Amino acid sequence: MTARTVRRTARTTRSVRTTGLVAVAAAAALSLAAVSAHAATSAATGGAHRAAVSATAAKKPAPERTQKLPDGSTAEIYRLGEQRYRAKIVSRGSVLATLDTNGHDAGLDANDMFIVLTLGGELHAWMGGGHQGPGTFKVAGGWTVKVTKFGELRYRAQIIGHDGVAATIETKDQHDVGLDANGVYIVLSNGGVLSAHE
Repeated sequence: MTARTVRRTARTTRSVRTTGLVAVAAAAALSLAAVSAHAATSAATGGAHRAAVSATAAKKPAPERTQKLPDGSTAEIYRLGEQRYRAKIVSRGSVLATLDTNGHDAGLDANDMFIVLTLGGELHAWMGGGHQGPGTFKVAGGWTVKVTKFGELRYRAQIIGHDGVAATIETKDQHDVGLDANGVYIVLSNGGVLSAHE
């Protein structure tokens, strides 16, 4: 190998190294720019997301109305949709019970205070007047109610008028049930207690 060949090889190697270093530096700069852009986008999106979450958390749904109950507690009534209402029974800042209408009226026996929440969002509450089923009972509004037991914490009430059985309600999944029978409010508890009020 001659001296000229060695110099040419050295220059070629130096030229390849320089070109390689420039390419690596350019790739690193592009990569750094992409990472910075992604971080900026993430920060902006994350900040917007955090702001949306904070605004949602700060904005609790407000009840459509509140109503004092006979035992001194308060019912907070929320409209959830078409014929969908929820009533939270609140005492001293604690939610004691919740009723939901979901295609039918809802009812509750809250320690001898009976509550019916209708599909139209009306809430009716009264104290006492319970009858322990099974049995047949004459109740407000001239109705006769026949209560039968058909399982553990499972009761059925047939509401009977002049023309026969007008409606039937059943406790289900250990939940009390309620009904608005033409302005007469009826609750059947999962323990078989029946109460009605006009």
